[in-house]
Amino acid sequence: MTSNDDILLMLGRVEEGVKRIREDFQEEKQSAHESRAVIHRRLDEQRQQIHLLDKVVEISSGVDATLREEIKSIKETVQKNHEAVAPTLEEWKKMKNLGYSISGLIGFAGLTIGGMIAYASDGAVAALRHWLKIN
Repeated sequence: MTSNDDILLMLGRVEEGVKRIREDFQEEKQSAHESRAVIHRRLDEQRQQIHLLDKVVEISSGVDATLREEIKSIKETVQKNHEAVAPTLEEWKKMKNLGYSISGLIGFAGLTIGGMIAYASDGAVAALRHWLKIN
């Protein structure tokens, strides 16, 4: 049979083992706590980044809607201005074409008169020589 000393020795060893297990458990517990803290910190950072992205998307969509409205307004203004200016532009085109026509007629008349003068000049020179009696 075992003696009290052996039992106390064994009990001390068991107690030492339990103490080591408790210390290991405490270390694991502390490590798990730190790990969870890191995970929670990362999750908080992710949540904050997602929140900021949501704000950016919201602002961008608001700017996009504003720009669409501005573009629509500008298109309407340009269309109104085009409608208001179109008759004037047509008149200018007509005046330009009339100017080209008049210039063409003046040029044609000038050529015709020049040709007539050149043709008549030979006869006029002959008549002048005859009148002055120059051979």
